[in-house]
Amino acid sequence: MNDTAHLDSRIGNIDAIVIGASAGGVEALSTLLPALPQNAVAATFVVLHLPRERPSLLVDIFAPKCAQPVREAQDKEPVEAGTIYFAPPDYHLLIDTGPQLALSADEPVNFSRPAIDVLFESAADQYGARLLGIILTGANHDGAAGLQAVRKAGGIAIVQHPDDAQSPYMPEVALQQGAVDAVLTVQQIAALLRTLARTSAPTSASTSGHSPSRTFSGGEKQ
Repeated sequence: MNDTAHLDSRIGNIDAIVIGASAGGVEALSTLLPALPQNAVAATFVVLHLPRERPSLLVDIFAPKCAQPVREAQDKEPVEAGTIYFAPPDYHLLIDTGPQLALSADEPVNFSRPAIDVLFESAADQYGARLLGIILTGANHDGAAGLQAVRKAGGIAIVQHPDDAQSPYMPEVALQQGAVDAVLTVQQIAALLRTLARTSAPTSASTSGHSPSRTFSGGEKQ
C-alpha cells in the first residue's frame, strides 16, 4: 500500500510519533524531521542506533534544521507536544504514565540499546490508536515487533519502502513481520507529516487538562 489517502481521516488524531532507524538513518531523518509542523499536537520520539561509547551529536545536527524544539531525552521528563526527543546513547527510551519519558539501562534488545522495539511497545501502551509508528532504513531486525505492537494497539504503522532505503533489511523484516498501513518513500512520509494537526499555541502534554484544539492545515517551517 503506497498511498496515504486512506490515512487522511486518522492522521489528525495522532498525539505521538515513534520513529526507528539504523544504518542510513541520519539521511532519512534529515528529510522527515524538518517536515514536522511547528506547534504540532504530536510529540516525536526517535531511536537511532548509535555507538554506545560516544556522545550523541543528533541534537546539534537536527536542531538547526527543524521547526520544532529538538532534545535528547531525560529520565522522568514530561512529554511536551510539538517536540522531538532523541534516545541518548546506551539507554533504552520508554514512554511512561503521564506521559513522561523514562530511560533504562536494562540489557540490550535485538543487540541494541537504545532499542526501537522497547520505545514502540511502551508508546503503544500509552497512546494506543493515537500513535504513529515509522520504521526507516537499517541493517537490523529491531523495530519489527514494536511496529506490530503499534498496529495491534490501533495505531498507524508505516514502513519506508525497501527500494528507497539505504539499508533495506530493517524495512523488509518489518514487512515480513505482519501487515502495515502504508509502505512509502521518505518523501511521501514527509508529505504526510506536514498534514499533522497543529495547536494554536505551544502546549505541554503534561500540563494541559484536555486535548489541545487542532487545525488541519499542514505547517511549514517558519
